Amino acid sequence: MKQLFRLSTLLLLALLLGGCGAIVVGGAATGAGVVHDRRTSGVIVDDQAIKLKIMDFITKHADIAEHSDISVTSYNLKVLLAGTAENNDIRRRVADFAASLPRVTQVYDEVTLGPRLSLKTDTADAYLTAKIKAKLLGIELENFDPTRVKVVTVDGVVYLMGLLTAKEADTVVDLVRHVEGVKRVVKLFDLIG
Repeated sequence: MKQLFRLSTLLLLALLLGGCGAIVVGGAATGAGVVHDRRTSGVIVDDQAIKLKIMDFITKHADIAEHSDISVTSYNLKVLLAGTAENNDIRRRVADFAASLPRVTQVYDEVTLGPRLSLKTDTADAYLTAKIKAKLLGIELENFDPTRVKVVTVDGVVYLMGLLTAKEADTVVDLVRHVEGVKRVVKLFDLIG
């Protein structure tokens, strides 16, 4: 439900800030991301399945769903859990479940203890993610494709995932670090070549 809300908010912001063209460009960029992804098609499918299984686990356990606000991302068989949980037991249960899934190679548990994030914070995070993705389009490195960078923002903290060269990763981090509104950058790239 939260992912649907975030997507709706992002689409609304795109309409308000850039007109209908932004949605068409966003859709084209998303399609291009799949075509240019450095992950194999099997890993892409596995990442989607991993994410869905973890989200299903959260929603099926009311004590977790009602007392946490956990964002789930799977990229290259690595899972990022970010957001908040009201107690350490919830945080641990979700992380343990994620780690128990076949094909998961690593779990980054970035969940902090605290209350659910506000609608204002969620909206600001969606806007910041969109702003960062737009700025990535300006990077001019040979063979760099901004759709290869997964950007996740939670309470102003930006998590970056992707299969990048060291130069690409350094350039992306330097750019994101200077975007207004970014509190901290967490680099979770898999480096290649």
